[in-house]
Amino acid sequence: MRRWLAEGVMELAVGAPESNSSFSSSPSGATPSSGGPMWWVSGCHGTVYSLAVMLPSLAFVGFLAWQARRSFRRLSYGRSHVVVVAYYALLWAVAVLNLLWCFLQAWQCMPDRAFSWNVLSLFTKSGMLFLEVSLIAFLLQGNESSGFESLARTFVISGAVVAADVLLKTIYVFGFGVSLFIDVDQGTGGKWGLWFLHKLVLTGVYGLIVFMYHSRWRDRLPAKPAYYNYVCAMLLLNGISLFGCFLVATGAGFGLWLYNLTSVCYHSLYLPLLYVTFLADFFQEEDMLLENVYYSEMKDAGFFDADWD
Repeated sequence: MRRWLAEGVMELAVGAPESNSSFSSSPSGATPSSGGPMWWVSGCHGTVYSLAVMLPSLAFVGFLAWQARRSFRRLSYGRSHVVVVAYYALLWAVAVLNLLWCFLQAWQCMPDRAFSWNVLSLFTKSGMLFLEVSLIAFLLQGNESSGFESLARTFVISGAVVAADVLLKTIYVFGFGVSLFIDVDQGTGGKWGLWFLHKLVLTGVYGLIVFMYHSRWRDRLPAKPAYYNYVCAMLLLNGISLFGCFLVATGAGFGLWLYNLTSVCYHSLYLPLLYVTFLADFFQEEDMLLENVYYSEMKDAGFFDADWD
């Protein structure tokens, strides 16, 4: 039992070694591991890893689809904030991209799919980064984060940051041929140097926000405990990922395990965390508003007159 658990944990982080060895010995364009019916699930990461990213992502998209009719009704009610409408639309787009990314893990093990995998990864990670940066900008604006001007300013800042990030990653992947999005490939120092810088910036920004929450500048941030919990969770995740990148860059194999573990958490749990933190309360408040409106309309129509007789 202990041996089985140990093998499952290692497979979660770095994939089954059989898949890697089989792939490395196969010719270009061959499918990973074997031609069995589960190759699209196992890929070169292993079945446990693939299911760990696929199932939560599928469940979240299913939840959005289940709530879609009610959510669209609330958003079209007329009192919905333009910021919430924009973030909800972005959330849908990024959630679908992330679901495709999770289901097509095997592409990173197939040489003839390398270009498609890199493009899909670039769009997916850039979309998630756009949401992340825009929410950071939203938090740093504090009580001034309202109105169309605030949304435009947030999107301009986020767009500039993500555009620079996309340009840099495009040069690395398509210009220098760095396997930036191949998680099972330990790669070169340049790959992990870029990821180290990426995680260092995010960790520093989240650390700054946490510091502000415990300083005299706390009043400049939105007074909502859920936002603070979100920032702490992202600080922890990026800090662990930063440490993993440092270990890989120094040649420690454990670093790749740690980095892949944070990648699983990010792609499977970040979007649900974002929804719970920034959108769930809004939709609950809209539910209460709609119930009050429906009650008023029914009362005006005389449905409750019998209660007074």
